[in-house]
Amino acid sequence: MEMVLTLRQTVEDHITQLTTRPQQQDGQAIREQEALLGRLLFQIVSFLPAVAQSFQPPCTSTDSRGDVGGGQPVQTSRQTGQMFYQESDFENTVISYDLSNRGIDISALYHLSFRDYNTYQGNKYHKDKNTLGYINLGTSENKLCTDLLAERLSQSDMTYIDEDLLQYTDWRGQPFLRKEVARFLTFYCKTPEFLDPENVVILNGCPAVFSALAMVLCDPGEAFLVPTPSYGGFAFSTHLYSKVKLIPVHLESQVTEANGYPFQLTVDKLEQALLGAKIEGKKVRGLVLINPQNPLGDVYSQDSMMEYLEFAKKYNLHVIVDEMYMLSVFDEAITFHSVLSMKSLPDPNKTHVIWGTSKDFCISGFRFGALYTHNREVASAMSSFGYLHSISGIAQYKLHQLLQDREWIDNIYLPSYHFRLQEAHRYVTRKLKALKVPFLNRGSGLYVWINLKQYLDPCTFEEELLLHRRFLDHKLILSPGKTFMCKEPGWFRLIFAARPHLLRIAMRRFQQGLVEHKQERRVKQLEDATKEEVSTSQPETPASPALRKS
Repeated sequence: MEMVLTLRQTVEDHITQLTTRPQQQDGQAIREQEALLGRLLFQIVSFLPAVAQSFQPPCTSTDSRGDVGGGQPVQTSRQTGQMFYQESDFENTVISYDLSNRGIDISALYHLSFRDYNTYQGNKYHKDKNTLGYINLGTSENKLCTDLLAERLSQSDMTYIDEDLLQYTDWRGQPFLRKEVARFLTFYCKTPEFLDPENVVILNGCPAVFSALAMVLCDPGEAFLVPTPSYGGFAFSTHLYSKVKLIPVHLESQVTEANGYPFQLTVDKLEQALLGAKIEGKKVRGLVLINPQNPLGDVYSQDSMMEYLEFAKKYNLHVIVDEMYMLSVFDEAITFHSVLSMKSLPDPNKTHVIWGTSKDFCISGFRFGALYTHNREVASAMSSFGYLHSISGIAQYKLHQLLQDREWIDNIYLPSYHFRLQEAHRYVTRKLKALKVPFLNRGSGLYVWINLKQYLDPCTFEEELLLHRRFLDHKLILSPGKTFMCKEPGWFRLIFAARPHLLRIAMRRFQQGLVEHKQERRVKQLEDATKEEVSTSQPETPASPALRKS
């Protein structure tokens, strides 16, 4: 259904382009648009049988402990079903005379994965120039301290240029930057020993690091275990090049004796998922963890992390730990423990850590991602990807200057950043409580995991998609739970790392979307009830004598 709705909107966009095209547009461009329009229409027709056969599980009420919002019930599905996109979802979905089969596959995956983001890029909200544009609280992009970063990056020590910075770089990353990253992680991760710069690999963004890791650790068709809900970009990153599968370890919102809090990850769940994969003939090569967790906001304790690492060693699995939000813990009662701080890792050669500056430092546009691994063989293999995914020398120099400025980071940036995170989180959660929207009340990350199941009737992923589109109608982008491979319909991730003015407008649009959706649902329920009353009140038509005789 989501594919059909996405394709329908794309068709409408292209029809608009064709009908409003300027007179001077060349014929070739028009023919290309018309050809694309025909292919899109064909895709919709192709998808209709699959949509008719789709099945989504119902939701049932469960315990709501651990949520905030006036005791609203948390619900869970009875059956898992197909909750996230598999490789087969994107195969043979486009008719093209120019693309290869994998080109068709990649194109379909890209347009499906980034449709909302591309819509936002083409029509952004601006307080002066475009007040009716989209506000994006779906993409985890940090905009809280862009003013501080702009000021720091414009200072004189950032403007240095020499000939070496204008030439090809070391594919692993400039030596001066790798050395500084090792020092930075040693300090902020509180490692027991100094980290070795030779174990650092730098690429253009953490998704590039993760994709490259999947390539060097797995063969096509092999798999990683991923506790879900989890960052949806993993699915895109592993599918694009490496064709590595993700096996979800489904976590449940229900609080039970086995689950002390919502969406709790346990070794039992990891073992069940691993066993299920083996029964299906899938080879699992690793476990992917995010700490602090995205989208839940949980911060793993050292004891829990040790249990997960020991599980991985028991079954000879690699562990990839994404610590992108390690400096974004704003609750003073919570202590973040990096896996690099652990004195005795169960299997150091199979433990790999990813970190970058996009989230913690509000500079996603720098496209900086770093890997730290104790395994020199892995580091060596990863270095080859710098040939395609390295960062410009000038950007690497600026990053070096930024990361080495501990006085600015500790005394100016981090105090301001954490204060602004606290204020933004407090504002959003206060609004959610007023709207009686349950959510996970955590103290890290840029997001809140919210429960909107009360607005779904029935509680299915089709209804989740309709609510998502309701927000789009109000020019607000949120991320629905299905994009995080969540098995329960109705959960959304809301990003609060935006400046106060934008956040106020966004939450107003959020409330308007919920009110409108609820009103229309009530109207529909009344119409359905009226139809049922009419049908039951009408007397049965007596059968004709001929029928009675037969």
